[in-house]
Amino acid sequence: AHGYLTLSIIGALALDMGIVPENTQAVFNYGFDKVRFLAPVRAGARIRLRITLLSMEDKGPGQYLMKAANTVEIEGEKKPALTAETLVML
Repeated sequence: AHGYLTLSIIGALALDMGIVPENTQAVFNYGFDKVRFLAPVRAGARIRLRITLLSMEDKGPGQYLMKAANTVEIEGEKKPALTAETLVML
């Protein structure tokens, strides 16, 4: 898979992992920082997402900007497919 397809999967995988705090009314993709495409994902390969919370910034009444480091790893490969910092407005 090309890099942008792999990048587009991050949002869905992150939601499946339950990274959104309870009682959150809305979640918006605010963008990406430091995106790096390191290796292609070959057809049939299995991937997993590793997320590390970097910061949670108060942006006003009931609004928070969450920044997280994301690494998409390819099963059996030493090099990850990509790394990216996601910005999500809660």
